[in-house]
Amino acid sequence: MIGLREALAALPVIAIVRAATSRHLAAALGTLADGGVRAIEVTMTTPGAAEAIRWAARGGIDGVAVGAGTVLTAGSAREAVDAGAGYLITPAVVPEVIEEGHRLGVPVLPGAYTPTEILRAWRAGADLVKVFPANAAGGPGYVKDVLAPLPEVPLVPTGGIRIEDVPAYLRAGARAVGMGSPLLGDACADGDMPALAARARRLLHALAGPPAS
Repeated sequence: MIGLREALAALPVIAIVRAATSRHLAAALGTLADGGVRAIEVTMTTPGAAEAIRWAARGGIDGVAVGAGTVLTAGSAREAVDAGAGYLITPAVVPEVIEEGHRLGVPVLPGAYTPTEILRAWRAGADLVKVFPANAAGGPGYVKDVLAPLPEVPLVPTGGIRIEDVPAYLRAGARAVGMGSPLLGDACADGDMPALAARARRLLHALAGPPAS
């Protein structure tokens, strides 16, 4: 695996894998990696999450930073890191996860919604702050407005972000974005990896921008 910083420098997107079944979990992770996605979050609410992280960390996929999402306790943080998670993501500001993640030597991305929560997360030691839910908060305009008084906080908007929206978030100043169902679709449930691969190609094309004239 590679580090989160390296992964986001290559492609500023964290793919969020959240599923009700582990049936096609490994195939989805492999398809994302093959499609050029360099950072993947496996939520701890997904059946078999720790096993999937362990598989990826031990060479199941290469050149990808794999982390754990929906980490809500210090115990869950330890379980994820023991499995090989290279970073931890929470849906809210959870100080015990930030502290435990740093004790274990991995970056932590807590979720926050308001400027007060974002600043609290940053001052608590967040490596990046996940703005969640970003679309409901106001989209790229919200990110730009928050960064005006808080330019030093690296934001990763997540929630309701479509493939075609990603460039606008990055132009607004986001360090990266988190993408769930608009990228993953139902791949973990229906096993439609060709469709997932096609969405990954669309993402890379959207980030490449128009060809130079």
